Amino acid sequence: METFADKAIRFHQQLKLELPGSEVAVMNPFRDQTVMQMVTQFYKQFFDDNNPRTFLLGINPGRFGAGITGISFTDPIHLETKCGIANDFDKKHELSSQFIYRVIDAAGGAGKFYSKFYFTAVSPLGFTHSGKNINYYDEPALKQMVLSFIQTTLQQQLAFGAGRSCAVCIGGGENYKFLSRLNDELQLFGEIVPLEHPRFVMQYRRKSVDDYINKYLVALKRCELSNSR
Repeated sequence: METFADKAIRFHQQLKLELPGSEVAVMNPFRDQTVMQMVTQFYKQFFDDNNPRTFLLGINPGRFGAGITGISFTDPIHLETKCGIANDFDKKHELSSQFIYRVIDAAGGAGKFYSKFYFTAVSPLGFTHSGKNINYYDEPALKQMVLSFIQTTLQQQLAFGAGRSCAVCIGGGENYKFLSRLNDELQLFGEIVPLEHPRFVMQYRRKSVDDYINKYLVALKRCELSNSR
């Protein structure tokens, strides 16, 4: 029987998106053999079972986190120091990853956390424009071009073993609005709980980081309980 890990690995191996005629470039780290080795090791280490998990959905990968490692909210430093997966990627911190791994530590560490939760993004592939990160919703034309891709990949990931009663949306503005509309249409989850994006917290609310970590922990517990009923 296929495990959560097996399904996730195959999903990422097969991810493909092209934007013909667009000035926006798609980041697809999963084409790289080294990245897929790290992704495979990560999922086999933390997800090699058939337990359902609460989904946490970010916006889309950025250049310095999942855009390098292929693992949501995980930069090369945290992949090695917190997940125990040695790698030769350029060791640079990414703000969102710094915050998320403080949440993970507060929740009991990577092993305990990933046994209950799965990070992904509304768009599992990221985008750049003129060499800079761009979100899927930043340009109306881009959002329309990737809509079908987002719908398909979200539904594919539910089959890994999603808790369908409750999910967490990381990014309480445009990401939450978009995901809520999509959820109304596709009935992905019974409830979606929005949280402030880690980058916003680290850039503009750094003095209150501990408060936001606690807010995350409360939301995670709420969704976990809802999905266990």
